[in-house]
Amino acid sequence: MRIYLDNCCYNRPYDSQESFKINMETRAKLHIQDEIKAGKYELVCSYMLEYENSQNRDPMKRDAIKQYQDKYASVYVPIERRKDLQEKIQEIMGYNIAYKDASHLACAIYTGCEYLLTTDIRFQKRYMGNEINILNPLEFTRLVEEEDL
Repeated sequence: MRIYLDNCCYNRPYDSQESFKINMETRAKLHIQDEIKAGKYELVCSYMLEYENSQNRDPMKRDAIKQYQDKYASVYVPIERRKDLQEKIQEIMGYNIAYKDASHLACAIYTGCEYLLTTDIRFQKRYMGNEINILNPLEFTRLVEEEDL
């Protein structure tokens, strides 16, 4: 199964963990990362993830995220594919989704991902298409564990 984690998902473990919801999403995200390492899921990354991560002001966080993506991504969508994705990006933006999020989603759809994982609730609720499932890490973990039963 191919999955795509957006930038806010990668940064969730670096958020304050005082909120129960954030802490549970962090645990689920780290569990998913372990499953990727074990080969259960194929990780897809893209030029937009690389760009957004490069804007991270904290070099420790930026480097840790980049190293993980470089080591475990099975598929990478390079910036040269942006022209191929423009029509899909524009279509997604029609759901009132910002350009960066629409780019993540277009890359995930382009590569045949079944799921895009995000901690951005607005992004998750705005997409009304049926080409891919958008879930937060906790919902995804719950869903795949139920399927394994």
